Amino acid sequence: MRHIYSCPLRWSDMDAFGHVNNVVFLRYLEEARIDFMFRLAPGDGSPSFSGGSVVARHEIDYVRPLVHRHAPVTIESWVTKIGAASLTIAYEVKDPAASNSNAVVYVRASTVVVPFNLEAQVPRRITAEEKSFLQAYLDEPGALAA
Repeated sequence: MRHIYSCPLRWSDMDAFGHVNNVVFLRYLEEARIDFMFRLAPGDGSPSFSGGSVVARHEIDYVRPLVHRHAPVTIESWVTKIGAASLTIAYEVKDPAASNSNAVVYVRASTVVVPFNLEAQVPRRITAEEKSFLQAYLDEPGALAA
């Protein structure tokens, strides 16, 4: 399953050529990631991603320029790896389309996220509750690590 986020474009996102600036895509990924991860609310006093997380790595492949327009882009997010204390989220930034095969893709990216205890200022392990939530979005065979 993939998480779908409709990302608005802003005038300030443009570079001198009228394209969405490459650095702005990091913010778009952040917006989609927050929309995805904060859907898991803490239950029974257990921590959830809303208690904190940090980005350990980003990889972005720019496929084609995105010209600024008033219509939003779609960001699809899914999990490709779940480890003991990190997870990898993959993304595609694209135009909404009737079928995935016809969608225009602007960016493909991935982010390694580490759950973080903001109060103690230390990384933490992924809880059983979080792992259960993430497994619904796992989209690559053999991606569950011990």
